[in-house]
Amino acid sequence: MTEQNFHVGVKALITNDKNEILVLKTNPEDAPTWPDHWDLPGGRIKENHSIEETLHRELEEEIGTDKVEILHLFDVCIANHKIPTEEGSVDLLLVIYECKLSDSNQKFKLNYEHLEYKWASVDEAKELLKVKFPVSFIEKIDLLQR
Repeated sequence: MTEQNFHVGVKALITNDKNEILVLKTNPEDAPTWPDHWDLPGGRIKENHSIEETLHRELEEEIGTDKVEILHLFDVCIANHKIPTEEGSVDLLLVIYECKLSDSNQKFKLNYEHLEYKWASVDEAKELLKVKFPVSFIEKIDLLQR
């Protein structure tokens, strides 16, 4: 049996005071092999970077701030789509942390990877995120409705 290879991505499940989730519309030009989809902010771990360093770096790059409080590990799952590499495609393991913004009035500045952002209700976020995230994660989002 062959061992499976993965890329590892770290994602921030950022919620606000209204129990809404920050979601980002991906730029299809930046991810041409993936279907059009919404995502959570975050990205892949680079060599010699910790999970926390990766999350703060990616948040700074993607939404223009790293002023995010990492609360706790929320879920670990495998994305619905593979990542193309020179050696063939590999699965993407997603490590998702529940987070809060340090400043609730934080303004965002998106980079080229995303076209827009919005605060989505839990139900809307579940619908938007189901292209990339597996059913197990989508169902777990209901735990945010406290």
